[in-house]
Formats: sequence, structure tokens, C-alpha cells
Amino acid sequence: MSADSPGALALLRNRGFVGLLTYRLLGMLSYQIVAVTVGWHIYELTRDPLSLGLIGLAEVLPYMGCALFAGYAVDHLPRRRVGMCACLGLLLTTLLLAGVASGIVPGGPAGSTTLTIYIAIALNGVVRAFLGPVYMSLFARVLPREQYARGAGVGSVVMQTGLVLGPAIGGVIIGLSGKTTAYLVAAGFALAAAVAVISLRVVEPPAPAERAPVFRSIGEGLRFVFNNQVVLGAQALDMFSVLFGGAVALLPAFISEVLHAGPEALGILRAAPAAGAVLVGLWLARRPPRRHAGRLLLAAVAGFGICIIGFALSQHFWLSAGMLMLSGMCDGVSVVLRSTILQLSTPDHMRGRVASINGIFIGSSNELGAFESGVAARLLGLVPSVVFGGCMTLAVVGATAKLAPRLRRLDLGDLH
Repeated sequence: MSADSPGALALLRNRGFVGLLTYRLLGMLSYQIVAVTVGWHIYELTRDPLSLGLIGLAEVLPYMGCALFAGYAVDHLPRRRVGMCACLGLLLTTLLLAGVASGIVPGGPAGSTTLTIYIAIALNGVVRAFLGPVYMSLFARVLPREQYARGAGVGSVVMQTGLVLGPAIGGVIIGLSGKTTAYLVAAGFALAAAVAVISLRVVEPPAPAERAPVFRSIGEGLRFVFNNQVVLGAQALDMFSVLFGGAVALLPAFISEVLHAGPEALGILRAAPAAGAVLVGLWLARRPPRRHAGRLLLAAVAGFGICIIGFALSQHFWLSAGMLMLSGMCDGVSVVLRSTILQLSTPDHMRGRVASINGIFIGSSNELGAFESGVAARLLGLVPSVVFGGCMTLAVVGATAKLAPRLRRLDLGDLH
């Protein structure tokens, strides 16, 4: 399918879709600038790889505690307002971090300052639980069903663009102006995201006449996911591959101890996977995957694991960046396929709840993976821990192919 087909042109003319992507990009820029700045901030204070892993743990625990309730809120409350409140919450937590970095918020000894940062990260985890369900729910309101696959490709490009620009901007600002300025820039992006989502022109579904009890409604979403082998298999594949194969949390340690570079290099390495995913997303936006989607998903995750092993063994900066870029290309294929599977499989009335469950599987895997990486680096050493994680990713692919045959044989046409 060509890029100038009616489907592609319709996406560019769809103001609701463009506005939704603007909200996603601005929120992603804010979050990623905070992520790269916090990593540098914590490592400056502690010089301990385990402390980098604790960043992920500090965020994922409140995230997981709030995710299911966030999904319920998105399904039962005005979605744009929920998104705006989430972005304003991101703004407040970022301002708290700026206060810590500037000394306006008292930190005391290094250990006390670190604790304050972890508290801000925990609040960030609560806020982030709402962002993904809002995006997924509004996605289905601004696009017709036949454009989900192409829209997922474009959405992936926008998301990965944020993943490229956010770390790069964060690293450059840290190097030129310091951590406080980086946090303040992130706060500005969060405010702009709040304006973008509340300004969306989209017809939201009417509120249900009677709201189901919270836990019964959440249980409905859980039953849907766990009774659907394709959805469950795709989510579990990503969760465990990222849990073991993620190396991003350890990048400050790799730069300092293996590659011997500075904060600008951190921005480049954090952006490299997203740069690869952008290239793949552009291709898939032109030619959305249709056939053999399950096999392609498994092959992409296996390629991700191999690239992570290559990154761990590299001692040259640009080779390391190249391996991370290739890993991002593999992950980009996975992101588009998983997003399309989820959109095509989920009934509209439970998109928020299913997206929140997806977030627990996929979003939390990044933070749990950061914690696992920190612990493994402490026990095995920096390089062996990442090699081990890449090998475990390959094992996860093999197990998923065996245990989820419907996913392995999936064509996207089967979901229409």
C-alpha cells in the first residue's frame, strides 16, 4: 500500500488524530527529559548502578497500584479531562524535581536528597498510569477501524520521535545549563501536553447511565485479557523480553565505566533505540503489516535480544549506539504490531481498562527491568548482566512461540 493512498492522506487531514499525536509527543518529551535527567542526577549523587535500578522500582510500584483504577476512570469519566489532569500532575512532579536540583526544596545530606527524588519519581508513576489509557481510548475515537494499523505506525513514529528528541534534549541541556534547566523545560512540555489534550475536538462516548462497581468493572477487563490468547501472548512477550533485555537504565554506568564519555553521550545512547524505531515506523506507516504478523512479532523480539547482547559486548561508543539503534528497529516492529493487535481486539467500552492492563504488562516492564538490571549488575557485573538479559529474551521468544500457537500463526486479518 502506497504512502499516497487515501488512507495515508486521511490521517494527515484528520485534525483529531493530529491533535492526539501532539498530546502524545509533548507528554513523551516531558517524561523522557525527566528520565534522562533523573538518571544523571541520581548517579552523580550515588555512583552506584543499583541506585539507577531503584529509579524504576520507585516508579513502577505506585504505577501498578494505580493502573487498574486509572483504566476504570478513563472508561467512566471524560477522557480529555482525565488526560489534562494527568499532564498537570506530571508538571507538578517535574517542578518538585527542579526544586530539589536547584536547592529550593531542602535536600540535606546526599541520602536525604536521593530519597526526595525517589518520592517525586513515585508520584510520577501515579500520574503516568493515566497517560496510556487516555491515548488508547481517544485513538479509537479519532480513527476508523480500517486505519488502525496505519495509525499505529504513525503513532509509533511520533512516540519514538519523542524518545529520540527527549533524551537528546535532556542530555544537551544538562551539559550546557544543568539539571534544573532540564527539569524546567520538561515542565513546560507537560503544560503544553495538558493544553493539547483538553483542546482536542473529538466526540467522546456518553457516560454510562449506571457505573458498574469498580472492582467488578476491573474484573471484566482482566477476564477479557486473560481469556484472549493473542492479546495475553503479545503482552507477556513484551513484558518478559523488556524485563530481562532492557539496558537503558544502566547507560549512565556504561558511559562512565565502559565508554568513558559525558552527559551528551548519554542523550545520544538513550535516543539511539528510538531513532531506529522511527525509521521502522515510517516504513510500516507506508506498508502496514497484514500477513504473518505473529511470526514477525516473534522474530522482531528475538532480534532485539541479539542486539542487546551485541551492545553489552561493545567497547566502542558508535558501535554501541549502532547496536542500540538496531534494537530499536526491532522494538519498533513489535510496538506497531502489539498496538494494532490491542486496538483491533478490544471493545470500545473497555479500552481504558484493557490499556491499563497492557500498561502493567508493558509500561511496568521497563521500570521492573531497570530494577532487574541494577540488581543483576550488582551481582554479575555490568557487562555480564546485560549479556544474561539478552539471552533470557531469546528464551522468552522460544517459550512464547510454544505456549501461544494462536499468536504464532496470527494474521491481522483474523482480527477484523
